[in-house]
Amino acid sequence: MPAFLLTFRCGKVRGFRKNPDIGGLMADKIYDVVIVGAGTAGLSAAIYALRAGKSVLVLEEKMYGGQIVVTPEIENYPGIAKISGFEFAQSLYQQAKNLGMEYQTGRVLKLQKKENCHRGDLEAAEFTGEHSCRPLFQVSAEKGDQQETYQAQSVILATGAKNRPLGLEDEQKMVGHGISYCATCDGMFFRGKSVAVAGGGNTALEDALFLAQYCEKVYLIHRREEFRGEPDKLKNLEQKENVEILRSCVVTHMEKDEDGNLKQLYIWNKQQEKEQKISVAGLFVAVGQMPDNQEFADLAALDEKGYIHAGEDCKTGTEGLFVAGDCRTKTVRQLTTAAADGAVAALAACEYLG
Repeated sequence: MPAFLLTFRCGKVRGFRKNPDIGGLMADKIYDVVIVGAGTAGLSAAIYALRAGKSVLVLEEKMYGGQIVVTPEIENYPGIAKISGFEFAQSLYQQAKNLGMEYQTGRVLKLQKKENCHRGDLEAAEFTGEHSCRPLFQVSAEKGDQQETYQAQSVILATGAKNRPLGLEDEQKMVGHGISYCATCDGMFFRGKSVAVAGGGNTALEDALFLAQYCEKVYLIHRREEFRGEPDKLKNLEQKENVEILRSCVVTHMEKDEDGNLKQLYIWNKQQEKEQKISVAGLFVAVGQMPDNQEFADLAALDEKGYIHAGEDCKTGTEGLFVAGDCRTKTVRQLTTAAADGAVAALAACEYLG
C-alpha cells in the first residue's frame, strides 16, 4: 500500500530524509490516514476513519474547529436546535480524540510524490500483483525551528478557506490597529466606539448584529443595493437605532491617527457618485473566503479560483489523495456539507486502503 510522507516542521512541512528501509525515506510510524486541517470536514473525516479502525493523524495550522469556532450561534445543523460554534468544534474534537486521533499543530506547505521502493521491488510487485511498493507522498511543513516527519498511506486535504481581504492599501499592516476579520474575536475591544462592517452576506449581517450590542454606532457597508444574507437578519439590523446601512458603497481608503490606529474611512457612493467620510475605530471585513491550496497544486488540480477539483466522491486526480470541505469545488459551502464531505472522503480513503 502506498504511503504519504509528511516532513513537518511544527508548522510548515519542509522535506524528507533518506532511509533505505523504506526506499529512501525516513520510516517512523506509518499512519493509515493523515488529514490536513481540523475544521468540521477534517474532524468529521477523522471520526469516520477512526471508527473504521484506521490510525489517523490530523495536522492543523492554528486551532481545531476552523472558521465555525467564531460563530456565536449555530441554528441550522440538523438535530441541534442551537449551539455555539466553539462548543460544536470542541465536541467534534473531543469525539475524535476519544476515538484515538493523534493531533499536531502546524501549517502544511507542500505535497510531493515519491517512489516507495527500488526498481527490483517494483518489478516484483508488478509480477505478483502486490502493491506494497506504490509511491510515497511527501508533504513539507514548518513551524519554528523544529522538524518532524510523518508517513501515511492516504491523505485527506481539508484546509478550508481563509478570509478574503478588501484590498485596501496597508490593510494587512492595520490588522490589530483597527482592521479585523472576526467580530466575535475582536468586537469587545471596540465597546462604546463606532465601527464599520464591510460585506453583504450572512457573516457581515451577523457581525453587524453582534457589534450593535456593544458599539455606539455600526455602519454596514455593502457594494450592492441587495444583500445576499438572510432577509430576517437584515430586517433585524434595519430596526436597530445604532445601525446605519450604506448601500452601493465601497471603502476606498483609510486614514490613521498619530498612533497608527484607524481613524476614518473614505466611502464612495456609486449611485450618488460622491465621497463621504465616516469616523470609526474599527473596520470588520466580511467579504467572503478564498482557498489556500497552492501548495498542493502539483498533485491536486485547482480551478481558476484556487479550489481543488473534485466531485461529490471527494477524489482528486491522484490515487490515495482526497479532499473534503470548503477547499474543494462545490456550489454549497455549509456546516452540514463540510461534515458530509468529511465522511465521504474518509470512507473513500478506507476503501482505497482496503
